Amino acid sequence: MTSALPPGHLWRDRTLNCMSVQCMANMSLKPVLKLKVDELFLRWLSEEDTQQFLQDSLRQMTIGGDGVSAPSSPTSKNGRPLSPRQRGGSPPYSPPPGLTASPRRPSSPRKHRDTSKPTSPGDGSCREFQRFTEARTNGRDAEKGFTEFPALVGEMRASRTTKLTEAKPSRRTPVATTTNTKQQPSVVAASAAAAAAAAVDPVPIPRFYFPQGRSLLGNQIEAQLQRVAAAFGKFGEGKVTREDFGDVAKACGCPLYWKVPLYLAAGGEKHGHVTVQTFTAFWKKLISSCHDDASKFVLLLAKTGSSCLVPEDFFPLIQDVVDTHPGLSFLSEAKEFHSRYVHTVIARIYYCVNRSWTGRISVPELRKSNFLQVLALLEEENDINQITDYFSYEHFYVVYCKFWELDKDHDLFISKYDLRRHNDHALSARIVDRIFSGAVTRGQAQQEGRMSYSEFVWFLISEEDKRNARSIEYWFRCMDLDGDGMLSMYELEYFYEEQLQRMEALGIETLPFEDCLCQMLDMVKPKGIGAITLSDLKRCQMTPVFFDTFFNLEKYLDHEQRDPFASSRDEEGPEMSDWEKYAAEEYELLVAEEGATEPQDDVAVMYDDDFEPDDDDVISTTDVSGGGKSSKSDNVRPRVDDDDEGDYAEGEEYDVKT
Repeated sequence: MTSALPPGHLWRDRTLNCMSVQCMANMSLKPVLKLKVDELFLRWLSEEDTQQFLQDSLRQMTIGGDGVSAPSSPTSKNGRPLSPRQRGGSPPYSPPPGLTASPRRPSSPRKHRDTSKPTSPGDGSCREFQRFTEARTNGRDAEKGFTEFPALVGEMRASRTTKLTEAKPSRRTPVATTTNTKQQPSVVAASAAAAAAAAVDPVPIPRFYFPQGRSLLGNQIEAQLQRVAAAFGKFGEGKVTREDFGDVAKACGCPLYWKVPLYLAAGGEKHGHVTVQTFTAFWKKLISSCHDDASKFVLLLAKTGSSCLVPEDFFPLIQDVVDTHPGLSFLSEAKEFHSRYVHTVIARIYYCVNRSWTGRISVPELRKSNFLQVLALLEEENDINQITDYFSYEHFYVVYCKFWELDKDHDLFISKYDLRRHNDHALSARIVDRIFSGAVTRGQAQQEGRMSYSEFVWFLISEEDKRNARSIEYWFRCMDLDGDGMLSMYELEYFYEEQLQRMEALGIETLPFEDCLCQMLDMVKPKGIGAITLSDLKRCQMTPVFFDTFFNLEKYLDHEQRDPFASSRDEEGPEMSDWEKYAAEEYELLVAEEGATEPQDDVAVMYDDDFEPDDDDVISTTDVSGGGKSSKSDNVRPRVDDDDEGDYAEGEEYDVKT
């Protein structure tokens, strides 16, 4: 439904009067509310339909027409046009001046205003709009003048913003006063242009995350390929075998003991050698996706399509260390110990590197560990025992001897009853049951109630070094019965009950659980109330005392009787971990025991030149064992105690001390 507008001059007067009424009503509003009302009004003026209507009206007034039909609008039931707020897709508009009330006082009844009064000269927006309409009626080009309407709207908005800033200055930034108000449109236009340019052409943010490392430059890649070609050129026909692949690894900038993974990944196992063309194509593909050592190492060892390393992936690498490292040359004749050493090293690698307990080493875990640095150190250190992380043979020897003592049937698996005999039954039965419950073990052996050799490596390191973060996680998992990530008072009391019973059986004065709990809470200082979390224990510096109190009676009594200042007085030189101290002491004891069991062939002839023995004191020089000296591998056998008779397989011979 359309309504005819009055003649041009009448429409202009009414429009200006309405604007004056609206501006006068706005003067009574608060600055913030007034700004919002003006913004809504300008938004309505900026609509395409409104601009088209004003353009047609100005054109009709310029040519002197009687009126123009307004655009059709939806109507209500009583015939009145609906509010723009009720139309679909229309933005909100300014409310009528008569309906606007101050927020601090109730609205008063509408009063009829005299619309014949002139527009208030105090309102900038009304004054600018009047100037605009007068310019259109004075004969200016309507089309050209209407194109300036958006600029006029921006100027009116800037004027109101300046007034609001002057009326309510900010507490943090000083109010910028302008002396020339004619510069405001240019400032607004400049800021609008800058905002538009920023939206169209945003500032690029340099890349800061490289999951596979930073890539090499083109000249660096070319120089690396030239070194690889030179390394292949040293060998006939450009073919390199497995034994000589160390030169190629060094030419690629990799540590020496990456040679076997590189050789296998380049397809050397299939043909027995690798050509320069094959390796160059392989290396270009590798460095195009992997740019740091960790990502390259995982891609070299992992199976096709896998992004993580499983224990079997390390076998060729560790076996090459056994075969070629000078510190392990004595193992060349003891082939039966190669597999045991390889499994020990791999178990220690996963114990320290695989912090997620998934059994799969990822690239981030490898980056956070020191394994690649230790692997590179093998090239520089000839004494394998000086590398106490992962590869020490003395540490392997201690672990394997301890396992052999518990494994009666020597099938490389032990039961919970075997584990209870560790260290003269020092561990409580309840903690042993938790170890075999699956809290820290997995796989088929765990389901059968047995512990494999690799799992025993984890157990022994955790038992002897309870300051290590991995060891704390190990024992926390065992003591967390319900798996809620917290050690409650009930769980602590559950493990301490058996300790009380064992102390009472030995006639040792016991400490009530309430008193023990107070001591533990004072020592750990947990952040929460009523429970101890894993982070609380990792912050504590006395975790060995905490864990031994609840499941290791022998070490608990040792802590009670030890001088707290003795360890600080005895420490000299570089600090060693608890595991390194234990391994060094046990290795010396094991070597001493082996020396005592070996036959002393030269004892009788030491003093032949000094005296002549009597007939009753003849010293026999025959070998008491009936043969030559036994090798070190033959002496890696457990001692037979009185209660262990009959537990060994038939046909096996063991040395029995009498």
